[in-house]
Amino acid sequence: MAQHHATVLDDPVVRAAFIRAWRESQPGNTGGHEEGGFILQDSQGKVSVVQWPVGEQNSITLTPHPNCTIGGRDIVATFHTHPNTASHYLQEPSETDKRAVQDDLDLKAEFYEGEFVISQAKIYLIAPNGQVNEVGATDDILSEE
Repeated sequence: MAQHHATVLDDPVVRAAFIRAWRESQPGNTGGHEEGGFILQDSQGKVSVVQWPVGEQNSITLTPHPNCTIGGRDIVATFHTHPNTASHYLQEPSETDKRAVQDDLDLKAEFYEGEFVISQAKIYLIAPNGQVNEVGATDDILSEE
């Protein structure tokens, strides 16, 4: 079994993927679409990201991920953006987001951290049991120092 990071957010590959996904999702009051992906770790501890197909305005579809793996690499976390900032869109994870993580039997490995939701102001983490925690301010976490 691979040794996993205490948190994947410490990894520059992951932070770069989050920054790219946020930019490519075209955040704003109108016209945005969700972006997301799998955060993978191989048996040597190397982290990589596999993007999902481009989503819709307020939804995205995961590619198959049997047994919490892709190509022999462990899925340590997933992520998607909430780029639509108009007041009638939720910035925090929706009930659908929570259920999708909670009900996904292929995301139940002990090393799976959960799904990060990147919004304009905050980043959230949906735990495998569907519980949501605020990770921190998006600008602070994704700052390109």
